[in-house]
Amino acid sequence: MSSFILLGGCAKTQEPAATSMEEIVFRPDGVLDFVRADSSISARIFIEIAESPEAQAQGLMYRRSLPEKGGMLFIDPAPSMRSFWMKNTPLALDIIFVNDQGEVVNIVKRTTPYSEEHILSTGPAQYVVEVRAGFTDKFNITDTDRVSWERRTF
Repeated sequence: MSSFILLGGCAKTQEPAATSMEEIVFRPDGVLDFVRADSSISARIFIEIAESPEAQAQGLMYRRSLPEKGGMLFIDPAPSMRSFWMKNTPLALDIIFVNDQGEVVNIVKRTTPYSEEHILSTGPAQYVVEVRAGFTDKFNITDTDRVSWERRTF
């Protein structure tokens, strides 16, 4: 495994690069593990990686589906306070904010689709992971967990 990371939110608080209403197909760029304090893996998901400003602005906007074990990982160059929103996002999400050490900072569960309310990290986060609403409850993901991820070609 390479770096530790967590990200969250459906899109950074800015307008998206694209606004297509066509079905957007999930394209895995890697895998991400949620790791408990005892080093056991509670869940593994396939991730799309959002690194560019355009990909981060788009996030999961306009997505009508997301695999149960799929998600998006937002990668920022440095930790800071993060803000996301659900504008143009029809899916309810769990948003997981992660610091530069791969530790979960906080989790915002079951976001409201299409909301323009700001969803905030409670501390500096370098990564954000977005998954389907209910995922963190189903797999008992908490703020005592860490994440580990790697890029893969599928």
